[in-house]
Amino acid sequence: MANPLLYVPPSAVVPALGRLLTLESYPELPSSMLLTLREILVAYALAIAAGVGIGAVLGLHRFVGRAYGPILGALYAVPAVVWYPSLMLFFGLDAASKIAFGFLLGFFPIALAVLAGIRQVSPHMIVVARAFGARPPVVFVKVMLPAMLFTLVGGLRTGLALTVIGVIVGEILGSRAGMGALINHAYGLFRTADYVALVCVTLVLIVGSDAVASLVERRAQRWTE
Repeated sequence: MANPLLYVPPSAVVPALGRLLTLESYPELPSSMLLTLREILVAYALAIAAGVGIGAVLGLHRFVGRAYGPILGALYAVPAVVWYPSLMLFFGLDAASKIAFGFLLGFFPIALAVLAGIRQVSPHMIVVARAFGARPPVVFVKVMLPAMLFTLVGGLRTGLALTVIGVIVGEILGSRAGMGALINHAYGLFRTADYVALVCVTLVLIVGSDAVASLVERRAQRWTE
């Protein structure tokens, strides 16, 4: 017979999910979800700002890109979880460490997508635009951005998925609030049915964010065709 602490049949998960959604088992579910969403939005906004900025600098300045592009790729290859203990020591157990971890995971794919997108833009198009008197900001918006849009949106989608994962994993590894903290609480008390129900709710959050990103990506693809 299966251990009920390790194996939970659907007949136990469905009632647990009902108690969770009616706020019977975890009344703090709405506030925890709002906190997690807020951390994701802040981390993703920071990842976009830093990723687009640094990727543009590396892409527009070829010497700088050749020097630091491989370093960026090497850092991206390092398992991100090794950075979390340092972030937790530096920022503490509050939201800042979760935002920093989500930012760290989301930053690299966005920066590398911007770098790759700029490199695939035809230099002849840039030369022609400059020959007609277009200034660098106009060249970037009118020429480079449409040419690299599909690559950029793909990087933004990957960055969003990793940011969501980073924030939630950060909450599970060490947090006093948020969806990850609720999952960790249920797991630590061997409330396996509640644990599975919380994971299901978190999975809906992850899949929903990826679905929105996928819709934006398809629209960007149609716009570039």
